[in-house]
Amino acid sequence: MDTAPSDPAGVDRRVGQLFALVSEALAAATQALLQGEPDTGQAVIDGDRVIDELTAEVELLVWAQLDGSELTREGLRRLVGLLLILPELERSADLAEHIAQRAVVHLGVDMSPLSRGIVQRMTEVALEMWRTAADSFTSGIQPALALEEADEEIDILHERLTAEVAREVMPTAVAAQVTLLARFYERLGDHAVNLVRRIDKLSAGGS
Repeated sequence: MDTAPSDPAGVDRRVGQLFALVSEALAAATQALLQGEPDTGQAVIDGDRVIDELTAEVELLVWAQLDGSELTREGLRRLVGLLLILPELERSADLAEHIAQRAVVHLGVDMSPLSRGIVQRMTEVALEMWRTAADSFTSGIQPALALEEADEEIDILHERLTAEVAREVMPTAVAAQVTLLARFYERLGDHAVNLVRRIDKLSAGGS
């Protein structure tokens, strides 16, 4: 998307940055968790402030456009759609932060080998979903089938991780946290799906 003529306030560019920041936070949080890197996890936690501030900045820019100009139906639809996208991005960043918090307390080293492998795969699938969502925002192309397949895989992996917890091969406290991790990754996939659906409605042609 060429933001220069159509995005003079830089809203689309900043939203693109948010997509990138969330993806980077997820990748780094999982690395910190599985590789036993608490400093990396803390960096993700600290970086969440940047995402919050950028989200607030974009929201202000959108409201300024809503308040300060005569808008076409398409323009109004797009700005309202952006306001609906922002919370999905912010909540996803919070989920990455929650994963990083588990890395800081060294949860990964106490997880079973199978649970670690499942988390790694969940991250790979979730990151691909986020790349798809970001590409959808940039290009306007709706990759419905690929995203549905990835979301289904995330759900299957969630079930596998829950089953691993049920095997009681990890201490109770660790198992409880792994159960939360499973939910965090599943929600990240759900947010990617929601984002693509909302992106589809940004233009007047969205159904």
